[in-house]
Amino acid sequence: MHSYAAVLRTPHALSTFGAALLGRLSYGTVSLSLALSAKNASGSLAVAGTALALFGATSVVLSPVRAALVDRYGPRRALVPMAVVYAALLTVFALVTRDHPGPGAGTSAVTLGALAVCAGACTPPLGPTMRTLWSQLMPDRRMLQRAYSLDGVAEELLLVAGPLLVGVLVAYAEPAAGVAVSAALVLVGTVALALSPVPFPVGRGSGRRGSARDRTTRTRPRGLGQPVLAAAGVGLCLGGLDLLAIAFTERQHQPGAVAWVLAALSAGSAVGGLTYGAVSWRSAARPRLALICAALGVALAAAGLAPNVYALGAAAAVAGLFVAPALTTAYLIADEAAAPDARTQAGAWVNTALNAGISGGTALVGVLVGTLPLFLCFVLVAVPALVCAAVTLPGENHRKRH
Repeated sequence: MHSYAAVLRTPHALSTFGAALLGRLSYGTVSLSLALSAKNASGSLAVAGTALALFGATSVVLSPVRAALVDRYGPRRALVPMAVVYAALLTVFALVTRDHPGPGAGTSAVTLGALAVCAGACTPPLGPTMRTLWSQLMPDRRMLQRAYSLDGVAEELLLVAGPLLVGVLVAYAEPAAGVAVSAALVLVGTVALALSPVPFPVGRGSGRRGSARDRTTRTRPRGLGQPVLAAAGVGLCLGGLDLLAIAFTERQHQPGAVAWVLAALSAGSAVGGLTYGAVSWRSAARPRLALICAALGVALAAAGLAPNVYALGAAAAVAGLFVAPALTTAYLIADEAAAPDARTQAGAWVNTALNAGISGGTALVGVLVGTLPLFLCFVLVAVPALVCAAVTLPGENHRKRH
C-alpha cells in the first residue's frame, strides 16, 4: 500500500514531481557551466572561481529569505518571478561570456561577479517548495517518508547527471550554452511546478485575515534545532570527505580513482535512501536521526583505516547508506515542527545548513589535510556527525522520561 509506486500514483504527484525535477536539473548544470563560461570569458581560473563562489554564497545564504516569500505569497506569485529574473540573469551571463578567445578580449571580473551575485540571490527554492507540496500530497506520514526519500535520491542523481550533461554540451558548443540551457530548464520547470493544482499553504500575503497573534507568529518556523544541526553536521562530513578522497587517491598514486570513490558514496546514499523510505519505522524520528548520525560518524572514522582505494570505495559506500536517511529524517522533522504556512522556510533552513556545512567541511579539511595524518583527518571529519548524535539523543531520551 505504501510503496514508491503508490507515491507516484497519487493524483498530481507524478506531474508535479516531474516539473520540480526538470527545474532542479539546472542546479546540477549551472555551477560547472558558470565556471567554464567565466573562465572562457576572462581567461582566469581565479575569476571563474570567485564568480562561482559568489553565486553559491548568495544562493545558499538567501535561501530561507526566498523560501519565506514562497510561504507568504505562494509559488505563482513568488516562485515564478524569481525564476524569470534568475533565468534572465543567467541568459545575460551566457551572452556576455560567449565567443571570447582569452585575456584582454573578454568580460571584466567585476561584471561577471555582479551577475553571479544577482543570479544567486534570485535562485528559486525548488527543493523546499517541492517538499512542501509533498506534505500536501501525502497526509500520511509513512507515505511522506517515502516521498521525501524518493525526492532526495532523485535530487542526488540529478546533481550527478548535471555535470555529465554539461560535458556533452561543451563537446559540441561553447560553455555559455550550458548556462543558457540551465536558464531554460529552471524557467520551464518552475512555471510547470507553479501551475500544479496541488494546494499550497500560504501565509500573510495571501490576503486572508487572521488574529494579531497568528499574523505575528504563525510563519516563524520553530523546533528546527536538531534537523538544522544534523544537516550541518552531514554537510561538514560530506565536504571534508570529498577532499579526503582526493588526497587519499593521490597518495595511492591513483588520482583517477577519486571519481569511483565518490560514485560509491552516491550509490550507497541512493540505496540507503530508498531502503530507509520503504521501512515503516516504529521509533520516533528525532532519536532515530541521532542514531543515524552516529552510524554515519562511525563509518567515516572507519574509512580512515582503508589500506587501498578499493577499501576506501567500500567504506564510502557504507557511509553513504546513512547520508540520504539522515537528510530525509531531518526534512521530516522540520516539516513536522513547522506551521503549515512555514514549511518551505523550514526545509530551506535544513538545506542551507547542509550546503553551508559542505563548504565549511571542504575549507576545514583543506587546511588540515597537509598538516595532520590522513587517518586523523578522517576521524575529525566524522566528529560533526558524532557530536550531533551526542548532543541531541540525550535530550530526546530526557523528554521521554519526563
